[in-house]
Amino acid sequence: MGDISYSNGTNNANGNGNGNGNGVNGKAHSVLNGYRKSCWYEEEIEENLRWSFALNSILHTGATPYQDIALLDTKPFGKALVIDGKLQSAETDEFIYHECLVHPPLLHHPNPKSIFIMGGGEGSTARELLRHRTVETVVMCDIDEEVVQFCKSYLIVNSEAFCDPRLELIINDARAELEHREEQYDVIIGDLADPIEGGPCYKLYTKSFYELIVKPRLSKEGVFVTQAGPAGIFSHTEVFSCIYNTLRQVFKYVVPYSAHVPSYADIWGWIMASDTPFELSADELDLRIKQRIKGENRYLDGKTLSSASTLSKAVRQSMDNETHVYTEGTARFIYGHGHGSAYKQN
Repeated sequence: MGDISYSNGTNNANGNGNGNGNGVNGKAHSVLNGYRKSCWYEEEIEENLRWSFALNSILHTGATPYQDIALLDTKPFGKALVIDGKLQSAETDEFIYHECLVHPPLLHHPNPKSIFIMGGGEGSTARELLRHRTVETVVMCDIDEEVVQFCKSYLIVNSEAFCDPRLELIINDARAELEHREEQYDVIIGDLADPIEGGPCYKLYTKSFYELIVKPRLSKEGVFVTQAGPAGIFSHTEVFSCIYNTLRQVFKYVVPYSAHVPSYADIWGWIMASDTPFELSADELDLRIKQRIKGENRYLDGKTLSSASTLSKAVRQSMDNETHVYTEGTARFIYGHGHGSAYKQN
């Protein structure tokens, strides 16, 4: 679903001379006596809606046995990692996603020492976890070694995290790894690709996985958190609401929350779950941030987290009324397809 195209203001790649190709604006950019080529990335968010932005360059494209990958140097968002035609993170705003994923469950836990990450191959989740003074062990389990090595090579912002002795990197299917391990963890994090049809991750959003694999691996007062896809006024019914309802069947306390991530062109959602209530006030969260986390958060503080869990009226009502339970046989997917998405250079 992710396309790369060029326009030069006079002729597009298809040679029809109208200055437009693949839905990209072909407006001419005068540079001395010629035209400056514009290179654009375009992602199809839904059938009648596309999101595009200009590129400085294409740093790398390739394919692993599991997924297609690309690293783009974008004009509005800096370096951007794209997997299976879906933008995963961008340099300028990835801190929003990763602070929201990591810090809420760790702050709500009384003393988080051991963490298990499902996915997280780019290393940003580990980076945020390792800022916590209480953390002693982080197990990062990603199925795709090529993506991990790719991110280690190109995303230098996370190089320190990959070298931290507290980090144990495992290349394996997260489900198989959790089944095999006997240890329990204070926090388990689902930093997984979105559930897309044909993708490798949708089975890790199911009730049976949460009930039989995740929950038994949590220690007393343990917290589970997962990224849960788009959470906008229209998009939240794709997967956010049913992941929320699925977790309600397994855990006593479930909290959905969301934030705007500009490079995603939408509100994004995360869901925390535990059998211990989430009772900290904004001031108590701020105190724990000060006591536990090295350095300053760029996005998240107590008030931000408290407000993030206050969803809009329409979304709140929809979430409360959701009845769908996510199983392998009744899976929902966000728009798009898995391995096999094409990058076109027109």
